[in-house]
Amino acid sequence: MRALVVGLGRSGEAAAKFLAKRGAKVSATDIQPESALADVAKNLRSLGVELYLAGHEPGVFLDQELVVVSPGVPWDLPPLSEARSRGTEVIGEVELAARFLQGPIIGVTGSNGKTTTTVMIGHLLRGGGLPEQVGGNVGLPYPPMIDMVETSAPGTWNVLELSSFQLESIRQFHAHIAVCLNVTPDHLDRHARFECYAAAKGRLFSTQREGDYAVLNADDPACAAYGEQARAGAVWFSRTRPVSPGTSVARGWIVYEQDGREIPLAEVSAIPIRGAHTLENTLAATAAAYLVGVSPEAMRCALPQFRAVEHRLEFVSRVRGVDYYNDSKATNVDAARKALEAFENRLWVILGGKDKGSDYTPLAELLRQKTRGVLLIGAAAPKIAAQVGDGVPLVEAGTMERAVAYAAENARPGDTVLLAPACASFDQFQNYEHRGRVFKQLVHALEKGVKRIVYGKTTEE
Repeated sequence: MRALVVGLGRSGEAAAKFLAKRGAKVSATDIQPESALADVAKNLRSLGVELYLAGHEPGVFLDQELVVVSPGVPWDLPPLSEARSRGTEVIGEVELAARFLQGPIIGVTGSNGKTTTTVMIGHLLRGGGLPEQVGGNVGLPYPPMIDMVETSAPGTWNVLELSSFQLESIRQFHAHIAVCLNVTPDHLDRHARFECYAAAKGRLFSTQREGDYAVLNADDPACAAYGEQARAGAVWFSRTRPVSPGTSVARGWIVYEQDGREIPLAEVSAIPIRGAHTLENTLAATAAAYLVGVSPEAMRCALPQFRAVEHRLEFVSRVRGVDYYNDSKATNVDAARKALEAFENRLWVILGGKDKGSDYTPLAELLRQKTRGVLLIGAAAPKIAAQVGDGVPLVEAGTMERAVAYAAENARPGDTVLLAPACASFDQFQNYEHRGRVFKQLVHALEKGVKRIVYGKTTEE
């Protein structure tokens, strides 16, 4: 088969390797130049993959039998639309993987909390003695879905984080249990309207069948709407009220209620991560785990042992009485809002990065109430400053290095420095993981008395 892979991020590189190792004649294209993809290019050429870099040449899309699109590539890219009009099959990496993956699938989507919930479900299944593997859009150290094919087995649960970019291209992909945590405005620089973004998330439920389960947030209107259109049985979760069937909070316990029967699953106090949104994530995770057969006793043992995923409200260190938290995965306004709500006050918040067409005004009141300083970095800084308005103590830091240095100099014991950018990272960093690592490196340098760090290189003065 003649196959073209469009985009050579982690998923695209993995898809190209997968196809090449199975005998396809593979080409790959990316808008980045050879210099930015040197290691990837070397690895793929060793497998016989023909590369077209520094742009998507229209001719590369001709005479292909299959085109596999990476999540970061717009689905409506003109060469892709033209390929579809010629009758070429165009699919995403998730759809390709689904055709080979063995074992049932738990798919997790939502605007915020996907990674924590996905990893927590895997943790609970493992605690319950069920074979599982975790991956998808989670990020390192977890594999993209296509790399999970080799380790999949008929009796092993595949627990997958799925983004709107991945879901907009699915066809046969089928989740036995589909989870949606919330749907709030995000990626509006790619999806034309919120309705388009919500529809992409909703495709996770459109391929389900009778006998499957849709685990949905009863407190979120968009999630509730998915329940009306799903063929799967709706199972709800809510942190504000009882739901049935589903999970809620009663007398300090997470309980699963069905047919008037209330089953205690775990104590709320056992959740080891702060924040009301973490309770929502846990309600969703315990509901999914209960549906696949994890016992309440196993959950009670496993839940307290769960640890925060890197870059998600991750405690970094306490330096001279000041706590530092890394929530670099807060790449949209709602995620940043939830991070702010997890703390009382006396915050120094690092905001900014690459704007995604967001409205930052919902953060204004929280920033006025809770912060001693808002340290603005990146390209979105002027827009954020204009939208959060008067009364918010803004500092034009510009870079992560200057933001951390300013916070370290001005914060007092009992204060908290929180990285919750509300933006993408690509103006100054490779991705949110790189941004979080730089922040942590800067904090650890403060511990050691290092005065200056320049993106990975320390200078002692």
